[in-house]
Amino acid sequence: MSKAGALDLASGLGGKIDKSDVLSSVEKYEKYHVYYGGAEEDRKANYSDMVNKYYDLVTSFYEFGWGESFHFAPRFKGESLRESIKRHEHFLALQLGLKPGQKVLDVGCGIGGPLREIARFSSTSVTGLNNNEYQISRGKELNRIAGVDRTCDFVKADFMKMPFPDNSFDAVYAIEATCHAPDAYGCYSEIYRVLKPGQCFAAYEWCMTDAFNPHNQEHQKIKSEIEIGDGLPDIRSTGQCIDALKKAGFEVIWSKDLAVGSPMPWYLPLDTTHFSLNSFRLTAVGRFFTRNMVKALEYLGVAPKGSQRVQDFLEKAAQGLVEGGRKEIFTPLFFFIARKPHSDSQ
Repeated sequence: MSKAGALDLASGLGGKIDKSDVLSSVEKYEKYHVYYGGAEEDRKANYSDMVNKYYDLVTSFYEFGWGESFHFAPRFKGESLRESIKRHEHFLALQLGLKPGQKVLDVGCGIGGPLREIARFSSTSVTGLNNNEYQISRGKELNRIAGVDRTCDFVKADFMKMPFPDNSFDAVYAIEATCHAPDAYGCYSEIYRVLKPGQCFAAYEWCMTDAFNPHNQEHQKIKSEIEIGDGLPDIRSTGQCIDALKKAGFEVIWSKDLAVGSPMPWYLPLDTTHFSLNSFRLTAVGRFFTRNMVKALEYLGVAPKGSQRVQDFLEKAAQGLVEGGRKEIFTPLFFFIARKPHSDSQ
């Protein structure tokens, strides 16, 4: 799991957005969200533009802090963040029962960290679906470096309108990605369509738990911090995800919030009271250095104007995620596996 350096961070800021347009793109992105008077309906109606702007703006920050896999994981004592992330990806592959030679779809694949790990672990051919041009170009480069470019590829498309024939894949998975969909049922229906009958779809979803109270102002503040900091039109409940799967036609085999019972909290890497040399860039000290480095790079003209603003809303997201985790009103680890029946009559 390679990590970008300071110059990679600076050169990658803004993704495919022209460097002179980064600040205006930040301002447009912010206006989608509650903190700046935005409405949920507007975020859902313009989800493609909102999510694309988000990932153009934040991908280099993610890679600088997390490496190639942009997701959380339940973690055992004595286990590093990197080890827990790999185990989390292997767990998903094992639950799907992946076999060598199978054709697999990764929905919302980022720059392909999980795609490469799962392909090597299971000897499968994985296609990454992503609607962000910058992430795909970065992913292709990393695939070539990892030597999986002959068996793994990327397709640029919206996961609400996939460009694949019916019954194309032996398995489908999504890791903390379909939370960006404006409508879970519509997204799951497309996954159902492209999955072969009798095969499975597994995912880790970002969800509000049953402890979330929509009438509690503090809970709503935490939810809105997560939404602006992570490019989300809304955050669904675990029950809404299961209902959407069933409505799309899936048989839900099992589901569980893997945050419950985890020996170490999933949000530990973002907790400012925690310090680790293994994930130094995510600690309070590491984030302080990153914040000042970005400030300096922007002042010198190496990083585009608006870079500090991106850092600011990512900090806001970190605060919301930690508080959401502590209060147990939010989880990024709601796991489910669901099967497409052999026929519609089943």
